[in-house]
Amino acid sequence: MLNITFRQLKIFESVSRHLSFSRAAEELHLTQPAVSMQVRSLEEAAGVPLTEQVGKRIHLTAAGDEMAGHARRMAQLLRELEETMVQLRGARGGRIVIGIVSTAKYFAPRMLAAFRRNHPQVELRIEVHNRERVVELLGDNRIDVAIMGRPPQAYETVSEAFADHPLIFVAEPEHPLVGRERIEPKELAGEAFLIRESGSGTRTTMEDYLRQHGIKPRSAFEMSSNETIKQAVMAGMGIAFISAHTCGLELQAQRLMPLAVTGTPVLRQWFVVRRAEKRVLPALNDFINFLRDEGAQHIQAHIGVIPPVVGAPRRERPQKGLATQ
Repeated sequence: MLNITFRQLKIFESVSRHLSFSRAAEELHLTQPAVSMQVRSLEEAAGVPLTEQVGKRIHLTAAGDEMAGHARRMAQLLRELEETMVQLRGARGGRIVIGIVSTAKYFAPRMLAAFRRNHPQVELRIEVHNRERVVELLGDNRIDVAIMGRPPQAYETVSEAFADHPLIFVAEPEHPLVGRERIEPKELAGEAFLIRESGSGTRTTMEDYLRQHGIKPRSAFEMSSNETIKQAVMAGMGIAFISAHTCGLELQAQRLMPLAVTGTPVLRQWFVVRRAEKRVLPALNDFINFLRDEGAQHIQAHIGVIPPVVGAPRRERPQKGLATQ
């Protein structure tokens, strides 16, 4: 094991992340044979196979999974060392790897562009996934910070709310419930619902709302993206419970219409979340401060004015867990 090099670990970390020699080669600007040779050398030094091929797919062995975890931690330590040296030289640079839940992708790019205008020396790397994947990446220390709704409960985090996140029911303009001044939740029981996939924060909030009001939808169609849901609602397939931040343009153009369901909008919050043991270097600290001070206004400027919904807004109760604010 003493013959293992940082180069081999870096290459293997990329292979373990992509589960592909070719994609790792592309990321690292190497040839595929060069990547394969380095992984073989690493396996010889370890004395056990690290990968196995089943059909056309690459999988990690138990030893490979262990090696990948150590490789990620060593890469993170090296990056922290590099950024500390930058700080000691008096510069204000560094790199931040940011995980973003898919619902936040509608406003996050412009918000991050605003941060970059004032911090051009900071390199940003963005990972956009559903909630389950972002939680996994944060837990594995593959991202420095996450922009998401509910902070994870599986491990200790430090989280800070930086903006309100309203969720509403929407329908196509000709739907019979559109235009009603007040809709009781029980009236939704006969509707077809267009819902996000299991693991989505929006779906979890919707299920909590329906459960609290004793509502069981007549039928539900699961879809993997907000864009597909919006198109399906506009096509008259059903109604949806969706983030108002994902459909500002459609609401303004009246291609989607908000439903004035009592107790909505449900007000969640957007959080910036990091692992509790994460060392906060200057670049990351600047980013967290930016979200705290300016995040809400950048979201509002991008989304625009959302038509008001009649009915008392309900702020979602924070769940007990390990997250701290």
